[in-house]
Amino acid sequence: MYAKKIRYILRMLILGTSLRGVVLSSLVPRGTRSYVFEQIYVVFLLLGTLVGIVVIAYMLHKAYKYRASSNRGDVADRPAVGEIPSGSGGGRKLFVSFALSAIIVISLISWTYFTLLYVESPDTAADEDPLEVEVVAHQFYWEFVYPNGYSERGTLRVPEDRRVQLTVTSSDVFHNFGVPELRAKADAIPGERTDTWLEASSPGTYEAHCYELCGAGHSFMDATVLVMDEGAYEDWYASTSNGTAENTTTTDASAAIASTAGV
Repeated sequence: MYAKKIRYILRMLILGTSLRGVVLSSLVPRGTRSYVFEQIYVVFLLLGTLVGIVVIAYMLHKAYKYRASSNRGDVADRPAVGEIPSGSGGGRKLFVSFALSAIIVISLISWTYFTLLYVESPDTAADEDPLEVEVVAHQFYWEFVYPNGYSERGTLRVPEDRRVQLTVTSSDVFHNFGVPELRAKADAIPGERTDTWLEASSPGTYEAHCYELCGAGHSFMDATVLVMDEGAYEDWYASTSNGTAENTTTTDASAAIASTAGV
């Protein structure tokens, strides 16, 4: 008897895993974080608009049907205050409306849940090699350390159409690293590491900011995210070595702020 229960549970687990795989592969949007969050917004907007139209249309229909008018007189099928309307099919309409509402809400919650699972832990394709960069927060600048040991202050250089895995930490106090246009954000905690990722579909320049109050120079703790085409990035990366480069503007500003704050 116990063996049958165990086999049943195992079958349910396998079925659940298979269902999750089907949902993730066919319904969940994939791509950059910006694209995924844009799709979530569009789905909620369209569904909310549709539900709003249906509810308002039904309300206007009932308001018109049971409107008060001197020309209509007493209408036999008009319900009195507190009276349950007749002809409702024994509650079938109410049941159908509740069932449809439950299906829509549960489906939306499930889809959103699986979509956010992808955002938190995206599947890595077999031929994809994410670029790993360590992000170290200092008062009041960002340092980016690449796999070859090269580090650069104030500027994060990444290739287009390639996932960049960021490991974020701090050397002093709490910070929070975020690139709003790329929808990437992670806490920078001393002695701990948090992970996030970003991906840009085309070359461009984006701004990164600190979103945790960290001292007198918090509002100046910015960095530049430079998205380069693959060839230009490879050439730049090949020219780097195990050293440190500084963004002069960022470094000078940080030093001035630190001096003023007495850090």
